[in-house]
Amino acid sequence: MMRRSTLLLRDLGLLGLLGALTLLAAPLAQAQTAVTRDDVIAKLNHFETDAAIDVTALRQQTLERSKSRLKNEPPPQKRPPIAPDLTKLPAFNADIAFDVDTPIVMPESYQTVGRIADALTHSSLLPYTFLIVGHIESTGRRDNNVLLSQRRADAIRDILVNTFKIAPKRLQSVGLGEEQLLDPARPNAPVNNQLQIMLVAKVADEPPAHPAPAAAAKKPAKPAKRH
Repeated sequence: MMRRSTLLLRDLGLLGLLGALTLLAAPLAQAQTAVTRDDVIAKLNHFETDAAIDVTALRQQTLERSKSRLKNEPPPQKRPPIAPDLTKLPAFNADIAFDVDTPIVMPESYQTVGRIADALTHSSLLPYTFLIVGHIESTGRRDNNVLLSQRRADAIRDILVNTFKIAPKRLQSVGLGEEQLLDPARPNAPVNNQLQIMLVAKVADEPPAHPAPAAAAKKPAKPAKRH
């Protein structure tokens, strides 16, 4: 009986030790999968040609489609993407945690936003402009999802501009809601909440400053008349 009790205590001790090691290993595993600046650069540094994107028109088009009440409207997994041309752009998909139904970025995601900022200010990406694209999984009202995804994309842009000092002219934002699911086969999957950073075009060159007009040359004085 004593031997059995001793073995039981030993087994319990081993289980406790394994549990402690698992808890210690969890942060290490998370650290290994944390986003790095180089991860972002590797996804985005593939510029080919400028993309012509009318962000204002795309916002309006997305909102209008999300308000569709047609009886024959296809389910989310069968809807065509609202902006298929965006799928051709270099993109980095970021898992940003937001507070429920708000554009408030949770503290644990600020490191990811910081890594994105580090990448955008790296010499290899500094010459380009970017589009921040918000997405939402297919739950709740479609039009509300578009508005929330726009507010979240705007929130990331504001953080990059105001906190990390990225030039505002390099960043635009648009929310596509559930109108362009990242995983159409699983419209309710969390992956559809990811936010995308897309490389769009080269930064437009500043127009050269016009030099001040040179002072008009003085006319040569007329020779004095001879009397």
